[in-house]
Amino acid sequence: MVLILLAQITFLSAAAWRVLLILVSLRLDPDPEPARRLPRYTILAALLDEAEILPQLIDRLDAIDYPRNRLEGFLLLEAHDHPTLEAAAECAIPAWLKVLIVPPGGPRTKPAALNAGLAVASGALLTVYDAEDDPDPLQLREAAARFAADPAARLATLQAPLRIRPPAGSGSGFLDRQFAVEYAALFEVTLPAMARLGLPFPLGGTSNHFRVEALRAVGGWDAHNVTEDADLGFRLWRKGYRLGALRCPTYETPPGHMIDWLPQRTRWLKGFMQTWGVHSRSLAGLGWHGVLSLTMTLGMSLLAALAHAPSLAWLIATIAIAIVAGLPPEAPRFALAVLVVGLAAAWLNGKIGARRAGVPYTAADMIVAPAYWSLLTLAFGHAVWRLVAEPFAWDKTRHRRDPAVEIAAMAEVDAGREAA
Repeated sequence: MVLILLAQITFLSAAAWRVLLILVSLRLDPDPEPARRLPRYTILAALLDEAEILPQLIDRLDAIDYPRNRLEGFLLLEAHDHPTLEAAAECAIPAWLKVLIVPPGGPRTKPAALNAGLAVASGALLTVYDAEDDPDPLQLREAAARFAADPAARLATLQAPLRIRPPAGSGSGFLDRQFAVEYAALFEVTLPAMARLGLPFPLGGTSNHFRVEALRAVGGWDAHNVTEDADLGFRLWRKGYRLGALRCPTYETPPGHMIDWLPQRTRWLKGFMQTWGVHSRSLAGLGWHGVLSLTMTLGMSLLAALAHAPSLAWLIATIAIAIVAGLPPEAPRFALAVLVVGLAAAWLNGKIGARRAGVPYTAADMIVAPAYWSLLTLAFGHAVWRLVAEPFAWDKTRHRRDPAVEIAAMAEVDAGREAA
């Protein structure tokens, strides 16, 4: 009973935390003045088995609005990844963007590749993009302006919001819609609010912008951590740096079917476990702000993933037993109150984030959301096993070419034919 009571208090605290972040996120920071002098900017994109999507990425990166004489970029490719290397050789790559072969050796992870790019970066600022990303063309200019507005140079990193844009005709609508709302709640509500409160937070895996000096001061990315982004946010905080948020978004496609969603979520939870283990060894350098943030982000995410499916099973069993017995369902009132408050806070967080991101979130989506959350328990169990069996193995997410790009290209060809 004591354990149950502690769990209930914990989840009430989580609900209160969500409400606090919603209230804080209602007030936006003013737009910064444009940077008087745009610094040199480095773009890194670590790619593996991305031959299909590489041309799309190059087009999107080349659409970024930033002076080409102040811009450099590196496509970080593995020497054994011959299909992607061949695709790069066939692409018309702009002069400011170069192919860099990552030195062989282990661990063969994204952060290891990013560290190779950091070693040759000449920019004062640096950002990371993934293969499927479609960044707002003005994102670099906003980041440069926000860094310039911090003359003390304690602002080390800025996280752009990631917005999910499900492909047309997707066969995984349930997962796509829930994944999009999950991202919206995180990047439109939670992280901006934590930045405004001056708290550290786990960075997203892409579209984070850094001062190169600060990034090198902490040794770059942890090559053995499979959520190197989550770890890096807290390491920068330990060194006395601050974290912030941008408004210009980056659009992404969801992982898709369960066969792609599960390995991605497994890797995230495994990385959260790694990061929690590393940073909980010594809390002294975090301060109480850092401990609070670590607990309410990584710790609560792990605890929630563990509890979602058992909680839903308890609710279903309570109702089913009552129906079979011909009695009205009975449950402890406090437990039901915790359930209702937790659901309301999660739904409100998702609804507000979805509205800001322009993502649909209907009443039907809200009703079936607990089923999606319960899938996290499956990923949690898989993550525990993977942490023990293969702690540093990187579960690669497959990326597919955005059908919207194909449709736009076909429309352009058709328009050209009509004009001819």
